Amino acid sequence: MDETLRVILIIIVSVSIFGLLLFIFVRNYVRDKINYLTKEEKKKLK
Repeated sequence: MDETLRVILIIIVSVSIFGLLLFIFVRNYVRDKINYLTKEEKKKLK
């Protein structure tokens, strides 16, 4: 019982860390893409 609980906790922590890193990567990518598109749109309006 003790070993299975340890394995389950390791899996949960690993998935949480992976999810957090993926979230940060996607958030930064989307932010950069939005900034790029708004700069391009401002250039078109001028």
